[in-house]
Amino acid sequence: MKYTVQIKIPNTTPIILELDDANSPKTVNDFVKQLPFSVDLNVWGDEIYTSESPISQPEENAISPVQLNDVAYWPTGKAICLFYGPTPIGKSGEITPASPVNILGKIISPDKTILVNSDGKHATFSLQS
Repeated sequence: MKYTVQIKIPNTTPIILELDDANSPKTVNDFVKQLPFSVDLNVWGDEIYTSESPISQPEENAISPVQLNDVAYWPTGKAICLFYGPTPIGKSGEITPASPVNILGKIISPDKTILVNSDGKHATFSLQS
């Protein structure tokens, strides 16, 4: 099943995600059940990751590296990760999370300029109706 999720960050255009439970059904289900929720954002290379989210799932078909514009759940830190490009630990041409992640879906509005305005900001994730 697919879900459209919106991330609202003050004074920016919302980020739109499409979640798909094909890879990590338990994690996506837990994510959707917890909506709406608010978290703080951090930037690491070209990745946005959240402070601890209300989702609590173990690794579920976890992978590393990931693809451009993947949305993932990082079980180690209970964080949601948005991969806009390379991370500081990735090899050239690879997007490598700190440790394996559960793939949740894709960023539908992949505007990398959001990286400049999101570090340290508070964001709310909600189901788009």
